[in-house]
Amino acid sequence: MPSRRPARRSSGPSAPAPREVRIIGGQWRRTRVPVADRPSLRPTPDRVRETLFNWLGQDLSGWRCVDAFAGSGALGLEAASRGAAQVLLVEQDAALTAQLRHLLERLGASTVRVQRGDGVAALQAQPVGSVDLALLDPPFDAAALFAPALAAAAAAVRTGGWVYLEAPAPASEAALHALGLTLHRHLKAGAVHAHLLQRIAVSTPV
Repeated sequence: MPSRRPARRSSGPSAPAPREVRIIGGQWRRTRVPVADRPSLRPTPDRVRETLFNWLGQDLSGWRCVDAFAGSGALGLEAASRGAAQVLLVEQDAALTAQLRHLLERLGASTVRVQRGDGVAALQAQPVGSVDLALLDPPFDAAALFAPALAAAAAAVRTGGWVYLEAPAPASEAALHALGLTLHRHLKAGAVHAHLLQRIAVSTPV
């Protein structure tokens, strides 16, 4: 009989999504977050989320965050679990939005709000420089979303604030600089490129 090898789990865009993930740190540590069966739903792997919040620091007290393509909500909930004062979860899918609202009710997450709608439009609606952390994890098959989402996040985030971007390819440093962003940290996990970008002050000509 042929030997059975354990299936390899890839974090790439074609990998099947797990049925649930767990919040890694903060007040809701180890809480299970359900992941719906959607072809484009690809929650950020545990190791990548852990690394991101090691980069950011474990205490996000007072931060204002926008998770623009929330999906399972794992990224935004990690921020709220670590003390963020306001977290906006934006999701276009009606069933996923309802699932997020149910989860927030179960957690008693009073600092987290769910909004059904377009993530780019939600970022564009934020006052300029009002966000401490923008979380961008668009569907990998929606290539047209990446550039406008990044531009909208760069405008919404305060100087010194952060943009987290997951993408199927490394971001161009020249393109980032044009938006007033600089690459702070980067890792590759499977087919996922995770970027932590910082908003820098842009000098204006005299």
